[in-house]
Amino acid sequence: MTADRMRVLVACESSGVVRDAFRARGHDAMSCDLLPTLRPGPHHTGDVRDLLGESWDLMLAFPPCTHLAVSGARWFKAKREDGRQQAGIDFFMTLANADIPRMAIENPVGIMSTQWRKPDQIIQPWRHGHEATKATCLWLKGLPKLTPTRIVGKGARHITKSGRSLPK
Repeated sequence: MTADRMRVLVACESSGVVRDAFRARGHDAMSCDLLPTLRPGPHHTGDVRDLLGESWDLMLAFPPCTHLAVSGARWFKAKREDGRQQAGIDFFMTLANADIPRMAIENPVGIMSTQWRKPDQIIQPWRHGHEATKATCLWLKGLPKLTPTRIVGKGARHITKSGRSLPK
């Protein structure tokens, strides 16, 4: 593949949005998810691990955070005991260890910072044109950190009786 045209794997994406953005820029991009794609285009409905041995130039991965995100910490004990959390960690690490020269793995703040390593970057949607606050971790390989593209408001917040601040 030439430097200006890459083979791109978008892992754990059924929407097709990220895949289509790369295709619009001339790249050979394919999405993959256990769910069928919501938009027509190159998509593998199935396990992304079946595709990791192919020759990819770039992988963007959005692995499920259900058993990894700190927002679900109150259920961690049960998830550790029944193996769901370890399965989530193992899947994340399979993606992280894939033999692909450039990759970004996205997940919310969670246990991968201690189970593997700290993320290379934590971004906020409001620094990239979306009025929302959600700390999002990026683990990068062979890619530069993102720079803010369009800083907007942080979005409306709701304060609960306990004092927690949540997006409206």
